[in-house]
Parts: sequence; C-alpha cells; structure tokens
Amino acid sequence: MKIKISTIIVCIIVLMNTSCGQSGETKNKQMNPNNTYTNELINESSPYLLQHAHNPVNWYPWGDAALQKAKAQNKMLIISIGYAACHWCHVMEHESFEDTEVAKLMNEHFICIKVDREERPDVDQVYMAAAQLITGSGGWPLNAIALPDGRPFYAGTYFPKKNWMQMLEYFVEMQKKEPEKLLKSAQQVTNGIHLVEAVNFKDSNTEFTLAGLDKQFANLLPHLDLIKGGANRAPKFPMPTNWEYLLHYNYLTKNEVALKAVHVTLQNMADGGIYDHLAGGFARYSTDANWHVPHFEKMLYDNSQLVSLYAHAYQQSKNPLYKKVVYQTLHFIQQELTSPEGAFYSSLDADSDGEEGKYYVWTKAEIEKALGADAAIFSAYYNITAEGNWEHGKNILLRHETDEATAKRLGITVNELIAKIDAAKEKLMKIRNTRVKPGLDDKIISSWNAMMITGYVDAYRVFNDETFLHAALTNAKFLLKHAIANDGEMTRNFKNGKSTIHALLDDYAFTITAFINLYQATFDESWLKQANTLTAYALEHFFDPKTKMFFYTHNKYADLISRKMEIADNVIPSSNSQMAKNLFLLGHFFYNEDYIGKAKQMLINVEEDVEKNIYFYTNWGILQALFSKPLYEVAITGNDCISKLKEFDQHYLPQTIYLGSKEQSRLALLKNKLIAGQTTIYVCLDKTCKLPVTEVSKALMQISN
Repeated sequence: MKIKISTIIVCIIVLMNTSCGQSGETKNKQMNPNNTYTNELINESSPYLLQHAHNPVNWYPWGDAALQKAKAQNKMLIISIGYAACHWCHVMEHESFEDTEVAKLMNEHFICIKVDREERPDVDQVYMAAAQLITGSGGWPLNAIALPDGRPFYAGTYFPKKNWMQMLEYFVEMQKKEPEKLLKSAQQVTNGIHLVEAVNFKDSNTEFTLAGLDKQFANLLPHLDLIKGGANRAPKFPMPTNWEYLLHYNYLTKNEVALKAVHVTLQNMADGGIYDHLAGGFARYSTDANWHVPHFEKMLYDNSQLVSLYAHAYQQSKNPLYKKVVYQTLHFIQQELTSPEGAFYSSLDADSDGEEGKYYVWTKAEIEKALGADAAIFSAYYNITAEGNWEHGKNILLRHETDEATAKRLGITVNELIAKIDAAKEKLMKIRNTRVKPGLDDKIISSWNAMMITGYVDAYRVFNDETFLHAALTNAKFLLKHAIANDGEMTRNFKNGKSTIHALLDDYAFTITAFINLYQATFDESWLKQANTLTAYALEHFFDPKTKMFFYTHNKYADLISRKMEIADNVIPSSNSQMAKNLFLLGHFFYNEDYIGKAKQMLINVEEDVEKNIYFYTNWGILQALFSKPLYEVAITGNDCISKLKEFDQHYLPQTIYLGSKEQSRLALLKNKLIAGQTTIYVCLDKTCKLPVTEVSKALMQISN
C-alpha cells in the first residue's frame, strides 16, 4: 500500500540510491587506525554491532538509554539496521560510518542507533514498513530518520557518502526552520505503518476445497520460470516454501506442471553458482535470472529450509542429486555453522579479505596450477574460462549440462568423470581453506536453530541416517537448557553464555514445529508435550482475541511505536502462518478442536490474499491444502513402531501425521490400541480408524488421495 507523504519527503528521494544492488564509489576517507574510537556497542554480543563498536559515530544499541537521551536533548534519531553477512552494510560502513567528517555531522545533530535485524526483527519490521511506504522498496542497510520518540519521517537503504550527508543536512535544516513539517510527515508515516499487514477478523463459514487450490495455482503459474526455475525475474531467491507448496499441491492433484516447476527449480539451483559446489550449502540469492551469480552470504535459515525441501523432493522422486545436495549441505552446516555445544550459528559473510565472493571464485590460471592435467576436465565441467564467467577474470563454479552429456563430450565414462571431479574438489578445497575465510556471525537465534532441527529431522526420516537425528536432538536439548523456561517463556538469542533478548513469535512458532517433528521422528511424547506448553504460552502472550491472529511481539515487551503482525510468507514463512499450521497439527494430536478452529479462522482471515498473491502466502497455501482434503492419522503401536515408521518414510505423504508408542499412551488416538506381542498399524480419518493391519504395504493401500 501507499500513503501520501509530504513534499519534503518526496524531494529527498532524489538524493539517495535505493538499490542495495548498486555500488557506491568509495571515497577517500579518514580511517581510524588502532581503534581510536569506542562507542556504546562495545558491550554488545552481536557480531554486527561489534563491527561498528570502533566507528567514530557515537552508536547506541536499541534501548531506553538512546531513546531517553534523544528526548532529553531533542535530537532526531538515526536508526541504522543491518546484519553481519550484509555486503552493502559493509560498504556503507566503510564509506560513511568510518569517516570522521560524516561522524561529526551524525554525532552533533542526531542520536545514532545501530540494530542487528536478526536479533531485533521487530524493530526492523517497523522501520522497513516505513521505507517501503516512502520509497516503494526496502533492503539492507536500512536507515531511518525519526523524531526523538521513534516515529520515522524518512527511511531508505544504501546511501553513498555524499548523498548521506546531503540528506542529513537537509533534515537538520528542516528541524531548525520547519519542525512542524517533520512532525506531520512522521505522523503520516506512523499511521501507514499501523496499516501495513493489518488483518481484520472475517466472519465466514468457508470450506476449503481442491478447487481453491487450483485457483491459487492458476494465479501462481504466470510468475514461475519453467525453464530455469524459481520466479520469472531477477534477483532470484530460493523461496523453499513455494516449492514445498507445489510438491504438496501435486500430491493432491497430480498437476504435472506444478511438479515440473519444483524439479526444474531444484535442478537449476543445485547446478548454479548459488550452490557451493566444493563445500555444500546455498548462498542467499542469485543476482541474475539463471542462478549464476550469487550474493555470496550463506544463511542458516536458507540452508535449513533447503535441506527439508531437497529431502522431501528426494522422497517424492528418488533423484540421487537431491540426496547429494542434502548430505553436502549438512556437512557444510556441521563444519561451518555448528558450535561445540551443538547449537547453530547464524551466517557466513559475503565478503572476505575486503572483497565480495573472493573466498569462492577462481581464475583459470589458479585452476590449472592446482589441477595440472585434470584442469581441462574440471574447467569443462564447471564452465571455467580464461576471461572468467563472472568479473575481473574470475569464475564461479556452475553446471550447464548433465554428467552424461559432459562425459560424452570429453570422451570418457561417467564414472571416470565423477572420480576426476571429486579428486579435483579435494585439491581445491585444500587451497580454498588457506584463503581468508568469510566472517562468521556466531550468534545463536532460537527460531533459526529450530528450523535447522526440522531440517535435520526431515533428512533423518528420509535417509535414515542416525547422525542427523543426533544433531537434531542435541540442538533441541540446547534450546531447552538455554532458551526455554519452565513456564514456556523463550529467549531469542544466545552468545557468550547468556541470552539478552525476549523471544518473538517466530521463535515460538518454529520451535513448536521442531518439537512436533521430533515427536513424529522418535515417538517420544515429551517433545509433543513441550510443543503444547509453548503453544499455550504463545496463545496467552501473543494472541489477539479481536482479530484471532498473533502479534509478533510479547504483550509484556511491546514497546515500539506499532505492535505489528507478521502475515505474508517470504524467504522465511511468516510466524502467523507457522503458528496456524502448528495449531492445526496439535489439534489433531491432542483432539483439541479449539486449536483446529483457531487455525481455520486464521486462514479464513487471509484467504483473499492467499488466493490473489499466493507467491507470498505459500505456507498459508500448505495449510489450506491440509484443510482441503482429509488428514490421515497413522497410529503405530508395538515394539517395532519405529521400524514401521521408517518404512512409511520412504514415501512422500504430506497429508499424513504419525503417532506411535511401544507402551500404553495417554494420547487419545493411541488409547487401547496396543496389542500384546504385535506391532499394529491403524490408519485413521477424523478419529475414525480403518481395520488395523500389521504390514506397512497394506496400510499404504488404505491411504489414498
């Protein structure tokens, strides 16, 4: 949506470059050697905030100290938001925030606040809404200018130094001469922020059907690239939930175009430069439409979801490439993003040694020196050229053809080709490991760790690799110890032995999901009970009885200018859509009709948006799929319940949940179903079970869609 912004806001837009994808020319700047300056960020634990702790800018972390000082001195706020792996955040720091001339201007007229958006996405959510309202776009670094009370009157993304200073000087002059205009603009923007993603209660008796899913797909299809995969535009983000949705849709409808969209996307991402062909793992997005040039930062949340996606796609197709991607990506997670305690770090930077992508790219001369006679084969396999397939003679590893096609072109067998490529990778990894590594953001975010638990659980269930389950359980126990109190209250972050930030709705939502998934992998009911405890806590402190949706912030810690909800799905599913799915599933596990009713009402509230703009509502779309056809409840009782579960897990059955026990259970669906000396399988629909069987093959015949 758009709101009317006063003339002073519009005229300042010409001073800025809103595109985070364009380079600003680095100016001569007065650098600060040997940590000449130290500001209030020095006591923070966030690697991103610590990167700015020795800027000459007098940065404060977000909090009462900065806000009270701004009010006491009647100074405007600069609220600058980014994250450790953000390339353009680094560029703006080097151009402006390390420059003493810029710092003098900022310090004299503003109270300057630095925010790590990964620690405080609630703050980011408010000021990103301002940027999108004012400029029509957003990104990071995000820079908002606000009144002392936090109400923004301007917000944008990356500014070159000259434009940044011009913009600040403009508002300094405006505050002196026409402060009422700033006040008016701030009120307009704040009113608009309140309306962004606002949801109303919809009184309806909607029943969801496959016809509704067909309408969604018809609206989604024009946005899909059926040749290269992903969306038909650039840049391209992986958007894992979109392809999970299409897998589920194909399962219910047998729509072959939907399935093609999934497999074309997964194949091209795995072949493209967005994938790290030496060490595994995916970059955050591709800057082009062909998955060729990545934005080189590697995020935990992307890779966790992509592990689940590729595992499910393997379950559906048995494509060996997908298994390879899962194993390589989890190897990357274990090597680069896992703490000694089994927690998961947040990200790897895009930059190393002051240059974006330097760690990952190669010249042809480097390849030839490292590989000798095998360089020609490797270069043919990964499209290495003398002039470079990227910039400055550098090459990004990427594939354009199958192993069979390459082997035929080179006149060797596929086995010979793979053996040579694997040997070459080992040599190049040894060389790459001697390079300056990208910076590691080693803070631990509860929601992202929970997503990684789900990734490991999904990989375990599909590939039956016990090391994956061990990693998931280790991390879940870490969260129980360090992030979850006995009453269900959570914290968001962990670093250096402490947590300092109250959890947000996504922390609860994805942790609940992870624990539901752990139950279905292990049949250990403690995980299901813990999920229920967290759900009860979230309902008490985040649920809005008026709209029947969830606020993003805890009711005791909602101190921003607007208490927002997170509705639309993006690179991470929204916390509301995830909570709705959790309520749906827990409602079936516990026979809790209130939970199922709440999930349905949430979906009804956003039904119109889901149909019209499904690309950004696919997690909601999955929930609609679950409501559109009966959910199968498979209860397995007896000593061999886990081995029977593993047989089921060889099949892609997204419209099925699993319960099991070796002994008597209090779960309603398992009560009185244990038969001594026998492992028995019950396939149930809406609490009514079909005739029990003892063989998985017979149970599968009872599951039809």
